[in-house]
Amino acid sequence: MRWRIDLRYDGTEFHGWARQEGLRTVQGVLEQALATVLRQPELPSVTCAGRTDTGVHARGQVVHVWLPEGIVARNLVHRLNGVLPDDVWVIKGMEAPEGFDARFSALWRRYVYRICDDNIARDPLTRNHVLRVLQPLDVDRMNEASARLLGEHDFAAFCKRREGASTVRALQEFSWRRTAPGLVEATVIADAFCHSMVRALVGSIVPVGDGRRDLDWPAKVLAAKVRDSAVTVLPAHGLTLEEVGYPEDDQLAARAIEARNVRGEVHTRG
Repeated sequence: MRWRIDLRYDGTEFHGWARQEGLRTVQGVLEQALATVLRQPELPSVTCAGRTDTGVHARGQVVHVWLPEGIVARNLVHRLNGVLPDDVWVIKGMEAPEGFDARFSALWRRYVYRICDDNIARDPLTRNHVLRVLQPLDVDRMNEASARLLGEHDFAAFCKRREGASTVRALQEFSWRRTAPGLVEATVIADAFCHSMVRALVGSIVPVGDGRRDLDWPAKVLAAKVRDSAVTVLPAHGLTLEEVGYPEDDQLAARAIEARNVRGEVHTRG
């Protein structure tokens, strides 16, 4: 049976999502936990909705995995959380609806990037999840500049290119808000993301917010369709995958086919 598992993790001590020989990764830890609780000699292979990079966190990661029949969801979640390390937590597990694919059935991914722009608000307890910047940020200017990037475009200027993979994406939301004195959050939603795209997008807006760049600079970078070395890819620790959205159950299979066909291989890394 194909199962859906939702989980959270602190990415600080992980070398990203994808399994890598000799390195601690979220995929590797989860697959080992599954093999342990199922008493299988071979590691089951899990597929995620968004392959987070080294240091990126997740509150709403989704995976699918093929498991033997007869498993009770409540027991599986309890046993997994009993063997997983403290920086990973399974929220829920269930038999997946027909046609469900954690990666290709997804309609959108929502990331949030958190920034502290005031020394008074700086909190050592959040140092692994919030980026500190030296200059105060103008949220209104940042929202104006971000709005000019919305829509379906070739985001090659903000991505690390992979041979044979498209860099066309539909950016559905890119907004900023001040959640507390000295704390700013960027919400970025798209159908999918290229490698480092979220951190590059946010990195193009921060210099607008602190006055180093004009309002139209990020849009000019986008229009050039060429990776711009002037765009800073911000550190990973400020980024969290918050949520993944899926269509109704009867549309899951069709969405998966559409996502595979429209752009070839879809990459979803932040």
